[in-house]
Amino acid sequence: MFTRRTFLRSVGAATATASLASFRDGGIERILAASRAASETSLEKNAADEDFWREIQQAFTVDRSLINLNNGGVSPSPRVVQDAMRRYLEFSNQAPTVNMWQVLEPEVEGVRRRLAAAFGCDPEEMAITRNASESLEICIFGLDLKPGDEVLTTNQDYPRMLTSWRQRERREGIKLKMISFPVPPPSMDDLYERFERAITPRTRVIQVCHITNLTGQIFPIKRICRMGRERGIEVIVDGAHAFAHFPFKHEDLDCDYYGTSLHKWLLAPHGTGFLYVRKSRIGKLWPLMAAERKQDQDIRKFEEIGTHPAANHNAISEALTFHEGIGSERKAARLRYLKDRWARRLETIKGVRILTPYDPSQSCGLANFSIEGADPVKLGAVLWERYRIIVTPIVHDEFKGIRVTPNVYTTLSDIDTFCDAVEKTIRSGLAA
Repeated sequence: MFTRRTFLRSVGAATATASLASFRDGGIERILAASRAASETSLEKNAADEDFWREIQQAFTVDRSLINLNNGGVSPSPRVVQDAMRRYLEFSNQAPTVNMWQVLEPEVEGVRRRLAAAFGCDPEEMAITRNASESLEICIFGLDLKPGDEVLTTNQDYPRMLTSWRQRERREGIKLKMISFPVPPPSMDDLYERFERAITPRTRVIQVCHITNLTGQIFPIKRICRMGRERGIEVIVDGAHAFAHFPFKHEDLDCDYYGTSLHKWLLAPHGTGFLYVRKSRIGKLWPLMAAERKQDQDIRKFEEIGTHPAANHNAISEALTFHEGIGSERKAARLRYLKDRWARRLETIKGVRILTPYDPSQSCGLANFSIEGADPVKLGAVLWERYRIIVTPIVHDEFKGIRVTPNVYTTLSDIDTFCDAVEKTIRSGLAA
């Protein structure tokens, strides 16, 4: 019978030595040392300390011939995560039915425990999925609804989730109701009140983004969840851009359902995510793929997806170690510092409007700006073709702009080069 011990033996002394070297090269030891040295520095000073962040930046294998400011879509993993995933894949392919299924797959339970600890929940409430879309579609298609039942969300919810609800609307006769809100909104109270006013006697589900993917607006999740619970309304929280972006625990949300991707801000392998379901809700939520009746109360029923690589979800642990080595508060402070650096500079230009609040309770590293008279798609193309800068053009029915999402490997030089490029493009009129 293969065990973790036989796995390590089978790797061999030479491979083990190479793996240890790559682990050191991956930067964990340097990052932990840098974090210890920065522990007595204020978050604000540390956020601007390029010597500290240079240690973090060296842990990545990114292409420095371009500037990637679209980390909100999917982020690169640090070398240590890539190396772990590669080792798992190589070991799996030696004898998949034994190595992958019998040795590596059971280790997902350790990943479950670590993710649950990071989120602040019971491991028996934590399902490991492939992304936020899968997590949220489990909720969207798993809740029992009847014709005429209303689902309430905003018109800035993620397109895939709106498409999923519209399919249920076409197929089953439920009603999708979307509310609008200004960017940026006047307050968190305003966001809460918009949901409260839109509730009707037919409202059965509220879906709300923890932080929107369009402008980076954070919502008052705990208040909305409690409002829904008091009225017998299920509340699904889309946390695709929240987990490991800024610090919070489940107790800060008090939600019943929460789905997120881990390949964004946690920097985990591409195609990883999790779904939290409160234990009392597991039995009433149907899985996307069928599970046996005996699994009705088991969080693992949501992981029944057929054959899949163990490497992806097992390497989540390395991403958690990397994230915890930096520190969630320190990381969020850095992301806000980078956001404020470009936003404060660009907002001084005539015609530029920042669509994301500066208030740290309402935003972090993801933000959006618009330029009067400019086409964001054209601006995005110019930034890429002339300057090799990747941003995300946003075209919504009610606003349009450019989404900017740096990450921990982003340098101040990257940010300043981006601002220089935007200023030159505005002066030349190329974005009009």
